[in-house]
This record gives sequence, C-alpha cells and structure tokens, in this order.
Amino acid sequence: MDILKYFPNKVVQAIQNNLNYNSTLEEIRIRVSKPIILKLNSKEIIVDYIITTQDMLEIVEKITENSIYSYQKQICSGYITLKGGHRVGITGNVVMENDKVININYIYSLNFRIARQLLGVANKIVNEVIDGDFINNVLIISPPGAGKTTLLRDLIRIISKYKTIGVVDERGEIAAMYKNEPQNDLGLKVDILSNISKELGMRMLVRSMAPDIICADEIGTKEDINAIKYAITSGVKGIFTAHGDNLENIKHNPILKDLINFKLIDKVIILNKYNRENMLVENLKNDIKNVDYEENLIII
Repeated sequence: MDILKYFPNKVVQAIQNNLNYNSTLEEIRIRVSKPIILKLNSKEIIVDYIITTQDMLEIVEKITENSIYSYQKQICSGYITLKGGHRVGITGNVVMENDKVININYIYSLNFRIARQLLGVANKIVNEVIDGDFINNVLIISPPGAGKTTLLRDLIRIISKYKTIGVVDERGEIAAMYKNEPQNDLGLKVDILSNISKELGMRMLVRSMAPDIICADEIGTKEDINAIKYAITSGVKGIFTAHGDNLENIKHNPILKDLINFKLIDKVIILNKYNRENMLVENLKNDIKNVDYEENLIII
C-alpha cells in the first residue's frame, strides 16, 4: 500500500498489524499523544500505538518531501495532495495575518484520506446529462461522504470523450493534481485549474479555454452562483455539486435557491445518504411526472 511510505517503520508495523485485508482502508487519522485510528469501509479501528511528537515530525517531513516551504500554500489551505491523489488534512496552530492564513505550525493532527477512483459509477446517469449534442445543466446533491465528488469525477471522464470540459478544482479533490499531473483520470478533453476559487476559476476558463461544459465541486457561495450565471449566459453548460439531503434543502438555501429560481439548472441528481447506488434524478426543465425505475435510478 503506497500510502504507508509516508510513515515511520514502527507506525507502519502498527497499522499493518490491525488491517483486515477483506476491508477497504479509507482513512488514517493520527494525533499527537493519541492512538492511530483507521477508518475502514465498515468500521473504525483504534490502533494500540500512541503517536509521538517525533513521529509527527517525521511524517510531516515525508509528505512535504523535506521542504515544508514548498508546500506552504497547500498547508495554509488545510491539506496536502500526495502522489496517487491521496489527501492529507492538517490541523494545528493557525497563524493569521490580515484575516488570511499564512501558516499552520505545531501540527497536531493529520487525516490521510485514501484515494480510489471508481470508474463506471456514472454510466447509468450519463444520458441524463448529455443526449447527443444536447447538454443539461446539472446539480448533484448529497450529504457529505455520499459520493457526489466521485460521481462528478466519473461524469467528467465519460463526457470528455465528446465535449471539452473545464474543471475548477479548488481543493484538489476532483483531479488531485500532483505537481503538473492529475492523479485521477478525467479523460481526454479536459482543462484543469487547481488551487483557485471557483468564482475566479470559472470566469477564467470561459474567457480563455472556450469549454463546452464547466464543472465545479461543492458550490455554495454567492460568488459561485454569480460565476455560474456568467458561464451559462455565455453559452457554457455546467455540472456542479452541492451539499444537501433533498431538493427542498436547495430550494430553502438562501444562496443555492437562485439556481432553481432563475432556471439555471435543468436536472438535479440526488444521492441517497445510505446507499450510494440509489440516485434520484429530478427533471426541472420539463417538470416530468412519470416515474421510471431502473437499477435504483428514479427519473421524476
């Protein structure tokens, strides 16, 4: 497992002694003076090993390739992207200057999120997004951890065979850029802006790269909505994700409701909180009331 190369040998041994290879490792959480916690697909395991300050220093050196300064911008964003697309969340003493984070020192905890790209998860809904040359503006909503980013990533991979897509990857979760290479396969005709706000990134892509579609993850600010309006009124289609349990959440959100009210979104794809395979698609353009059940996909 390539993620273990970032840990001291004694930490690696402790982790391996607790792994059940019939389960999928999703996260490794470490905290100074606390035991390691492994999150598997079915449970959590508390490892009987206490992380020392020296362990933490060694791990930080490894994930920053012995050059913390080179990773300063990522650290200030609260995470580091590793080769392979793995992400490390960071907490510690935050240093502020002029209302901006300029450093996180005395690092207290790290959360290693294991990257695994799932190919084909969007196969059954791709026709809801694109039908020949026609493209719907789509909003994917789900609670945290239900798979909206995974679904968006696979939609991009599939649709980029036919259409040029601009991706605004603000937090590096879609493409997982490591230096100048995406660690996730987003397909052929994709241009990526990473480590940039969604609002600025969308405007830049429209002006400079002439995409057919713009994609962004976890929209939610007024600036995001304004940029989406700009892109769509410029003739660019959009696929976006947002947090929510159902369409009513979006309609009552003081910011996101504008997407619905201004008829900027044609379809909403809702991911079930308890079953990632269960997806609900609501067609907002034609207000279709017929219900069609196929492999847990409901088209309303």
